[in-house]
Amino acid sequence: MDNIGYYLFMLAVIVVGFIVVRKVASCMIKSVVLLVAIAALAAIYYLYIRQ
Repeated sequence: MDNIGYYLFMLAVIVVGFIVVRKVASCMIKSVVLLVAIAALAAIYYLYIRQ
């Protein structure tokens, strides 16, 4: 019976870890996309608009 509790605990840890990594990864991807968009807008401003 003790092993079943251990396996259930490990399964819960894996599921929670997967959810946390997924949330952090999506937040990091959104941050990278935002930084790329800001860099592109700055490049367009300096190369084309500001003459």
